[in-house]
Amino acid sequence: MPAFGKPRVLGRILVMLAIILALILGGLVWFDYLGLLDLKDTFAPVYRLIGLPARRPGALPADSLTLLEDERNAKLYEALDAVREELDARSGSLDEKEAEISRIAQELEEQRKALEDREKSFNQTVESIENRKANVDQNARYLSGMPPKNAVEILKSMDDQMVIDVLRAVERQAQEAGQDSVVAYWLSLLPPDRSAAIQRKMASKPEPLD
Repeated sequence: MPAFGKPRVLGRILVMLAIILALILGGLVWFDYLGLLDLKDTFAPVYRLIGLPARRPGALPADSLTLLEDERNAKLYEALDAVREELDARSGSLDEKEAEISRIAQELEEQRKALEDREKSFNQTVESIENRKANVDQNARYLSGMPPKNAVEILKSMDDQMVIDVLRAVERQAQEAGQDSVVAYWLSLLPPDRSAAIQRKMASKPEPLD
């Protein structure tokens, strides 16, 4: 009986060893097929022997375990590209808005300078008028203190507008002092044609210094 049992046990061991070896070889072939191990050179003769094409270097099958990760990375790169394009577009829009703001700021600065120039010119005009009025008032006081003939000689050397301004200043000063104005007497001492022209202008034009 024991002699009949030993061959059976040995046969079972050999069968188990063959199954284990087949499983190991099958696992290695499967891992090589999935690309997890690079055994293409080792198994190339076996593939050719059984009529299967050997896997080319770098080629991954469609059902590779990394395919899902590759697709996820590809989508991530596409999303990053879309975000980059959107940021570039926003950057261009911001550049355009910045240029528009700079243009508006430049226009406002030019308008401010123009207003300052007009204000300066206006102030200079007012100052000039005030200075002229002060000079006219001072001349009116000087002439009023002179003998009429001497005052008229000085008036003759002035242009008509200056004569009119001085005569009006003399009248105003006389009214403020409650005195009689010498304007009528001065006009009578001027040449008739000059006197008539001055009186005509005084009647037709408002007082420019008030």
